Amino acid sequence: MITFVHYFIMRQSMIKIMPNDNPIKIFTGSASQELADKIAKSYGSKLGACSVLRFSDGEFQPAYDESVRGATVFIIQSTFPPAEHLFELLLMIDAAKRASADKVVAVIPYFGYARQDRKDRPRCAIGAKLVANLLCAAGVDRVMTMDLHADPIQGFFDVPVDHLHASSIFVPYLKELNLDRLVIAAPDVGGTKRANAYSRFLNVEMAICYKLRKKANEISEMKVIGDVEGKDVVIVDDMVDTAGTVTLAADLMRDLGASSVRVISTHPVLSGPAYDRLKKSVITEMVVTDTIPLIIPHPKIKVLSVADTFADVIQKVYTHQSISDNFIA
Repeated sequence: MITFVHYFIMRQSMIKIMPNDNPIKIFTGSASQELADKIAKSYGSKLGACSVLRFSDGEFQPAYDESVRGATVFIIQSTFPPAEHLFELLLMIDAAKRASADKVVAVIPYFGYARQDRKDRPRCAIGAKLVANLLCAAGVDRVMTMDLHADPIQGFFDVPVDHLHASSIFVPYLKELNLDRLVIAAPDVGGTKRANAYSRFLNVEMAICYKLRKKANEISEMKVIGDVEGKDVVIVDDMVDTAGTVTLAADLMRDLGASSVRVISTHPVLSGPAYDRLKKSVITEMVVTDTIPLIIPHPKIKVLSVADTFADVIQKVYTHQSISDNFIA
């Protein structure tokens, strides 16, 4: 008969010979290879081995080339177009769960479809909610992302969401510029909260651009609320897509007497006429992050990496530490 003392001794001996109960493994999809490699290096490890089997008709099947049994798996993948990037992430989550991973965390530096966070016209989809449902259905245990287009998207998930902000990267850079007459500007009314956080933290004035749209990606009129004459203006936004808003705002502010106009934007979507508009604009500099890889270099664009930030938060999430000190604005 096995007594409690015997069982305790047996249990302790088993624990001594067992490996780490919950090792960490970091993988990446095809959309974020370069950034994921930087994150893994900053964390102090290497990316896990995985591969994608592609069929002649375009169908693909991701697979892990090493064991993930009992591991906490972090999958790094931004979900910018094409939609295959999102679907690849879903398949990788499913594959990890079916391979007996203990926890699966989706690290999504750029969360695609975030602009579809509500019904802004009749009979349209709420894409952000659908994507959240798909990720949860695939089996994700946690989501880590940066600068969502709308904060309430966090509530679309039934799992914890770590919503990081690029302010921890942008604010130190702005301080290095030593702009004496700095003004933080919101490119539209929707960005007022974000711009206000920067202006309060830096203790500077704020301006707001008010725009009217006839249709998506087309602005019919814009006005500026606030004093920008003789000031060094920094427009703060979560993403730059066609660059219509920021270039029009920059031109308007220069017409109103601004000394210089810069843009800081977390996600450089930069589609359609964006590069041409940026080239022709009065913008001195556009500072972005590498949540989306910059395909075409541009003399006005400076890229700051989010790798160290994500690596630090991955470590804290894995070791159950608070991430509050990663938020500065």
